[in-house]
Amino acid sequence: MGTAEPTVENRELYLGYFVAWCAERGLSQSREITKPILERYQRALYHLRKANGEPLSFRGRHARLVPIRGFFKWLTRQNYLLYNPASELELPRLEHRLPKHVLTIGEVEQVLRQPNLNEPIGVRDRAILETLYSTGIRRRELMGLSLFDLDRERGTVMIRQAWTA
Repeated sequence: MGTAEPTVENRELYLGYFVAWCAERGLSQSREITKPILERYQRALYHLRKANGEPLSFRGRHARLVPIRGFFKWLTRQNYLLYNPASELELPRLEHRLPKHVLTIGEVEQVLRQPNLNEPIGVRDRAILETLYSTGIRRRELMGLSLFDLDRERGTVMIRQAWTA
């Protein structure tokens, strides 16, 4: 399957929490689970408190719901269920975090000094690094650039929607 062991362990743990919650309510078969029941579980997660009394974060609730959605999707694909009660389950929106570590000016200069500017490949590599650093362009967006995306008069680059391989 190619899934990392800690990911599998977390999925098992979070599915186990859901199964235990269902068992407390007399629900023992996957076909008994409906969208309203899943919404009740979502509300239960909203009200759940950690050992320190704090509520679960959006990320924590999201992490507990994703395996449930995946499990019901799998059950439906395997024809164990006729419909997926979790297909319209709305997950908590996660905030987009900035990286925790940002390079210092010295570190940036050290990285930019790496390419050998006496060789064509070194000049190319330096241009790539400068473009990445100065624009914030994504790696895939950079890979998709062509010469026609550069507007030298305005000093701009046209970044097209990232393509996938």
